[in-house]
Amino acid sequence: MELSKEQAERYQRHLPLHEIGIEGQKKMGNAKVCVIGAGGLGSPAAMYLAAAGVGTIGIADADQVELSNLQRQILHGMEDIGIPKVRSAKETLQRLNPDTVVHTYPVFVDEDNILELIGPYDFVIDAADNFHTKFLINDACVMAGKPFVHAGVIRFQGQLMTYVPGQGPCYRCIFKQPPQKGAVPSAKEAGILGVVCGVIGSLQAMEAVKYILGAGDLLTGKLLTYDALGARFRTIHLPERTQDCGACGKH
Repeated sequence: MELSKEQAERYQRHLPLHEIGIEGQKKMGNAKVCVIGAGGLGSPAAMYLAAAGVGTIGIADADQVELSNLQRQILHGMEDIGIPKVRSAKETLQRLNPDTVVHTYPVFVDEDNILELIGPYDFVIDAADNFHTKFLINDACVMAGKPFVHAGVIRFQGQLMTYVPGQGPCYRCIFKQPPQKGAVPSAKEAGILGVVCGVIGSLQAMEAVKYILGAGDLLTGKLLTYDALGARFRTIHLPERTQDCGACGKH
């Protein structure tokens, strides 16, 4: 693709960056990113990807917009209450950037549909809100050879890590198995500050952009944690991929 006059004006703050420039902007225009979850994490991630000029974004979410979502899920507004989140997400993203193609999947992501869902995409964003789906995203991306960025948020804390095939451990290498039901409180039970979702979801978008551009250092082999109350980021270097991992191990 060539940049139109309007696109050159839209992305004029990108073009002086030597890591982007015209060629990098074209890469973003040709890129396809799948966002699984149109909630607290998926909202800022998808909005910044569209604003950056990512050409195709897929949004998967089976829920409808509720009033309690609006404290953190900035894709949606009062007028969207009661409609599918993917519909609201598409309308918001296309108002932000009409050049971005948005594909919507109003489904619960499960073992039967995830490989078909992520198949057309270059990068996957795990913006799910439950452990079962997070492990499912990891296992499917490992199987399909797809890079993805995991993130989780609760209360005033967040974390994220990136998996690229052949580079560092996957999510299951580190966390092994989903916790037993009730062992870890949900965000609904423990609470969450919406701004934390904005910080971590934006970092997920940044990982996707770096991957698309081939610029900077990805969070492969590293877990980045964020403590909002202490205004602290911490980078934890993860162990190498485990040979007995149920997803990416030898067997």
